[in-house]
Amino acid sequence: MSKNSSKYLINRKDNQYEVVIGLEVHAQVLSESKLFSASATKFGAEPNTQVSLVDAAFPGMLPVINEFCVKQAIKTGIGLNAKINKRSVFDRKNYFYADLPQGYQISQFKDPIVGEGKVILDMPDGQKEVGIERLHLEQDAGKSIHDLDPQNTFVDLNRSGVALMEIVSKPDLRSPDEVSAYIKKLRSIMRYLGTCDGNMQEGSLRADVNVSVRAKGSKEFGTRCEIKNVNSIKFMQMAIEYEANRQVDLIEEGKSIDQETRLFDTKKNETRSMRSKEDAHDYRYFPDPDLLPLKLEQKLIDDLKKSLPELPDNKKERFIQEYGLNSYEANVLVSEKEISDYYEEVAKLSDKKLAATWMMGDLFAMLNDKGLNISNSPISAKNFAELVQSIKSGEISGRIAKEVFEIMVESGDNPKKIIESKGMKQQSDPKELEKMINEILSKNKDKVDQYKAGKEKLFGFFVGQVMKLSGGKANPQLTNEILKKLLKG
Repeated sequence: MSKNSSKYLINRKDNQYEVVIGLEVHAQVLSESKLFSASATKFGAEPNTQVSLVDAAFPGMLPVINEFCVKQAIKTGIGLNAKINKRSVFDRKNYFYADLPQGYQISQFKDPIVGEGKVILDMPDGQKEVGIERLHLEQDAGKSIHDLDPQNTFVDLNRSGVALMEIVSKPDLRSPDEVSAYIKKLRSIMRYLGTCDGNMQEGSLRADVNVSVRAKGSKEFGTRCEIKNVNSIKFMQMAIEYEANRQVDLIEEGKSIDQETRLFDTKKNETRSMRSKEDAHDYRYFPDPDLLPLKLEQKLIDDLKKSLPELPDNKKERFIQEYGLNSYEANVLVSEKEISDYYEEVAKLSDKKLAATWMMGDLFAMLNDKGLNISNSPISAKNFAELVQSIKSGEISGRIAKEVFEIMVESGDNPKKIIESKGMKQQSDPKELEKMINEILSKNKDKVDQYKAGKEKLFGFFVGQVMKLSGGKANPQLTNEILKKLLKG
């Protein structure tokens, strides 16, 4: 996919079209039990082992609201700078599917727990504000399994009743790149808050993507199509690019766009029609008679607000002010709470700017190559800080530091121990360096004469000879200073 995956779309017909995107993100609430029952929510359990009579919709079984899930939704709403509604209502959303035992989903329609909010994205061309329409609580359905038997579909109800937060954005997104930034920001906020783990590979975070196109500059929205249950950022970007261009093709052929629900085929990289798009009245929403309206006290909201950790945007500003980082560096280092925690531990023990540079360079490259995250890094924050300080103090050069780093990755050893045991300490004694340089200059008098006659490129030759003689341990900065002084004499 191209770096700017919307470029092909918006450049067609002399920049005539614009893509408009809105997302309905389904985030699983981080909770040990379900929204309306005490059943467990552990991922990967044997099928149908985490199902209560309520989850299976046995007659007469009544739902009981999980207070912890409600608090998780409120915290998320506060993190999204959104209005917390003191009164919200649970509704029945009626539709039939094999893995929905009740024949309806308990959700929220007209009166959600969280109202309008906003998320700020840091894009290459500046900040962008994306509006949040609402956040409501709802229960998940079970899972239909179609590939275990050629004749039968199996149903696993372990997910039935699991608490979801549906976060609905306003149609403010204009490119696949903005969608990527938005999902990453949402996930980051919820992970900081501890309200959703954001593991897309486990289904904890997925999205319905609404896509339409319109003439550039138009205020009217085009007919939108909804792409259901996309479970990775990469697939969201691919689906948007395909769908937007499909709609433009239809417009240019003089055809109309049908409002419909579509699926994204990851193997063929295309969307395909699933069914006509339902409107709210198709679901026959009505208040659930088994659940009273949810009423919140202001004190509960205030107490939860006070309990929140420092969130990414605030931490970013603090990193800029406190650690002297630029906006890009701070943005990268606060993207995940674990990364920011690791950096802060390193920064307290070493040079702050150099720590950021080495983290974003060598450390991240190593973790990416090994498929690890910062939490299971083979190098502890304390050892990484010691490596950074060894570079800053001049004890080792940047080149030697890379060798030490590789040994640390394999052994997990302390850098000081590695430097001492392998004799990797940088030569920073001016007298020893001067003696070494004089030896090289006396052996290369012809090149010294050429240098003094104006062939200044030979300076690099002399530096190389010093490095060779010292086994790469000569302090580069000190070497340069002494060489310049002696070559002038």
